[in-house]
Amino acid sequence: MSPQESHDVVVIGAGASGLAAATALHTTGRDVVVLEARDRVGGRLLSTPVEEPGRALDLGATWFWDGEQRVRSLAARSGITTFEQHLAGDTMLQETTGIRRLTGNVIDVPSCRFAAGAQSVVAALAAALPAGALRLNAPVTGIHPTGKGGLDVLTPAGPLHAGHVVLAVPPALALERIDFGDALPADLVRLARATPVWMGAAVKVVARYARAFWRKDGLAGAAFSRIGPLQEIHDMSGPGGEPAALFGFAHARTVRPGFEQAVTAQLVQLFGPAAKTPAALHVQDWSTERWTAPSTVQRLADYSLFGHPLYQQPTLNGRLHWASTETAAEYAGHVEGALAAAERAARAIHAEPVDVKNTAVDITAPSR
Repeated sequence: MSPQESHDVVVIGAGASGLAAATALHTTGRDVVVLEARDRVGGRLLSTPVEEPGRALDLGATWFWDGEQRVRSLAARSGITTFEQHLAGDTMLQETTGIRRLTGNVIDVPSCRFAAGAQSVVAALAAALPAGALRLNAPVTGIHPTGKGGLDVLTPAGPLHAGHVVLAVPPALALERIDFGDALPADLVRLARATPVWMGAAVKVVARYARAFWRKDGLAGAAFSRIGPLQEIHDMSGPGGEPAALFGFAHARTVRPGFEQAVTAQLVQLFGPAAKTPAALHVQDWSTERWTAPSTVQRLADYSLFGHPLYQQPTLNGRLHWASTETAAEYAGHVEGALAAAERAARAIHAEPVDVKNTAVDITAPSR
C-alpha cells in the first residue's frame, strides 16, 4: 500500500456490521476499503461445513428472531435459505440433586437459522463488493487525526488516509489493539474499555451426531445445567434434522484439560448413551480469539453499556463511527444489532457531501 493511498471511507472489521456498512456506502458511490485482521470474513459469524451440500454448523452467532427485519431481508435478497429452529419436545434440567425432565421446551423461543450457516450471510456481502475493496490479513495498528482533515489509518503494510473510519469491531478490542494517541475523549475511552464483548468470554461447543436421537425420545435437545460444564444446550440440527447436532455454551474460565471429555459425559447424562460418541466435537473458545476478545474480556460484565449514547454519535470531528453490535441502540448483541449499527454509521457518512450522485442507503441490498 502506498503512503499516499486515500479513500472516502476505511471500514475496520469484515464481520456483519463492517461488510453491511461497506455495502451501503459503496452503493451510494463512496470509495470504500474494508480492512480485516483475520484471513476470513465473518467475525463472530463462523460456520464449519459438513458433508451435506449447502449445510453448515455455526460456531458463533446462530439465530435471528421475529421482528429482526434487517437480517431477514438481507438473507432473502442474498438467496440464503432460512428455516425455523426446532422446538418440539421436553427440556432436561441438571441440578446438584440430580436430573429432571421438564414438560415442554422451556428454553427456546421461535427463531430462525441459516441453512448454510450464519457465515453465509457475510460471505454474500463480501462477494458483492468490488475487487480490491476487501483486504484480509490487514490489522489496523493506529488511527490518528490529520491536520488537513480526515484520519490516518496505520497498518503493518503502510498508512491509508480516510475521510471517515467505521470501527466495526468491539469497542474494548479497538481500544486495546489500536493506538488512538490522546485523540479520543476521556469519557469515551472509559466507556469503550468497560463495554463487554458479546460472546467474548463464551465457549461454544457443537456435537454432531449421525442422527437426532433425542427427538425420538421426545426431547427438544434443550437443557439447563447448574453443574456444567455446559450451562445451556440447544438443538442445532439442520432442516429436517440433518445434519444432526447439539450445541451448548460454557464460560471460558471452565476450559481446562479434560474439558471435551467432561462435555461428552454431561451430554450422556442428559440425553442418554447415544450421546457418547459424537461424529465430531467442535469447541470454539471465543476468549482466545485475539481479533474478538481483549485481554480484559472475562472482567467485562456491565451489559447496560451496550448501545450507550456516546456510541450513537461519531467522534474525532465526526470522522470516526462506531458500528459493532455492542454499540447498537437496538438489538445489541444480535446480528440485527450489528446491521442496525452499520446502518447508523452509513447514514451519518452519507449525510456528508460527496461528488457523486446520492442514492438511498440500503444495507440489505448487496451491489451487483
